[in-house]
Amino acid sequence: MNQLDALKQFTTVVADTGDFRQLAQFQPQDATTNPSLILKAVQKPEYAPLLADTVAAHRGQPLDVVMDHLLVRFGCEILKTIPGRVSTEVDARLSFDTAASVARARRIMGLYEAQGIARERVLIKIASTWEGIQAAAELEREGIRTNLTLLFAFCQAVACGQARVQLISPFVGRIYDWYKKTAGASWDEAAKSGPNDPGVQSVRAIFNYYKKHGIQTEVMGASFRNVGQITALAGCDLLTISPELLAQLAASEAPLNLALDAQAAKGLDLPAVHCDEASFRLALNEDAMGTEKLAEGIRAFCADAVKLEALMQKA
Repeated sequence: MNQLDALKQFTTVVADTGDFRQLAQFQPQDATTNPSLILKAVQKPEYAPLLADTVAAHRGQPLDVVMDHLLVRFGCEILKTIPGRVSTEVDARLSFDTAASVARARRIMGLYEAQGIARERVLIKIASTWEGIQAAAELEREGIRTNLTLLFAFCQAVACGQARVQLISPFVGRIYDWYKKTAGASWDEAAKSGPNDPGVQSVRAIFNYYKKHGIQTEVMGASFRNVGQITALAGCDLLTISPELLAQLAASEAPLNLALDAQAAKGLDLPAVHCDEASFRLALNEDAMGTEKLAEGIRAFCADAVKLEALMQKA
């Protein structure tokens, strides 16, 4: 059995891509997209007609409306290939505006439903800012399921659990990147790999806390840099993996064992934590990695949204 098939015994495997033509060979359950992945996909020749068709069909409408139609078009194509859910992201420029995030999420879901897609098959991705988490809480009460992304700090996970969001996406690779860059020449790759990887440790702490306290929010590790980070999280609820790393897993027959155990987590001594807005903001401020990576991630997604709009204007 290859590692990808072995991983599927413990964890729901999700494909992290906008390139829906790559999906079938890996047979993932779900798929995730973001502005950067969609931007990357529409610049490939095989997807240029999809961009042109969408822009032509909605010419004259505001750019944000055309963008949502494009995101949903990709999502619908992805859903033809997978049995589960697709995650579609609210514009990152709304990350600090609760009301606007809710309105945009409702519009995206409405576009999916107009295409005959049941809302159970869509997760609306929102950045894990305080405002984004409050937007998700409101959407969940309406039956719109959410995926809270750009999650780096434990306080973000606590707030998401309190908000009863459907799913969170802690970013393993970006946490690893920060610690490696901060350590500089003193970084010891071998000593900080596998279960000792700081990104892996972050997800494990969140997973164990959720399972200990019966929090139903799904944990989906994301943003992987290498296969070792993935195998060290076998047993996590879900893992969203790039096509390149899915291919590496499929090509390997190295042993793969359960790494995260929900039952074992219930026996751990992990006190319950509660956060309100003030304590959330203080805890995030105290976490330099979480603060910096959240801000950097939002900036990058905003920049890619602007680039995507520029492409739509040229189409």
